[in-house]
Amino acid sequence: MAGHSKWANIQHRKGRQDEKRGKVWTRVIREIMVAARQGGGDLTINPRLRLAVDKAKAANMPADTIKRNIDKATGNLDGVHYEEIRYEGYGIGGAAIIVDTMTDNKVRTVAEVRHAFNKYGGNMGTEGSVAFQFKHCGQLFLAPGTSEDKVMDVALEAGADDVIVGDDGVVEVLTAPGTFEAVKNALEAAGLKPEVAEVTMRPENAIELTGDDAARMQKLLDMIEDLDDVQDVYHNAEILE
Repeated sequence: MAGHSKWANIQHRKGRQDEKRGKVWTRVIREIMVAARQGGGDLTINPRLRLAVDKAKAANMPADTIKRNIDKATGNLDGVHYEEIRYEGYGIGGAAIIVDTMTDNKVRTVAEVRHAFNKYGGNMGTEGSVAFQFKHCGQLFLAPGTSEDKVMDVALEAGADDVIVGDDGVVEVLTAPGTFEAVKNALEAAGLKPEVAEVTMRPENAIELTGDDAARMQKLLDMIEDLDDVQDVYHNAEILE
């Protein structure tokens, strides 16, 4: 996405997460349970679980809460079974949207996601209808003013695919999903703390939205993100002030 609004978008997203701290815990707990159920409860051999636990710690979740939910998922305690389901669709101006959910009730979830799309002028699509416009990768953002040369030296040595500097000075590091953790650890060891670090669906191209279209798109995204079963929302809209 074009660089001039990256930092604003990052700060907006972090602000939204801070506003919804309780919901962040709910989402992280579900991610921990699914990761542990699929790959086991041993963090040393389950990178997805390690990432989920890192998110939990960043959200100040107590260690006993983390452990209890790993135990639930691995059969040591009774727990709810969550299923991962991805929905795809279009927002304002044809912007592509991917919605990743974890749910124990598919009927409820699809109805809520479809309602959110319809309320603000979006449309649900079929499986694969927009996913081709995104790349599954690791993505790390460092604040404007961070040394591009230092980031490049450390990140590329650790296995990163690319380092991109936006118009506003934000430094973006891209990795394959499998090398994300090694790159993140290398950056942090070098004193380079990413503002955002995640394995994500990165849009290949952006659609700029302004004025009423931008406001409607933001309302659509906010409504989807507020749904209880939604884990992550990816889109290619560049919402300009």
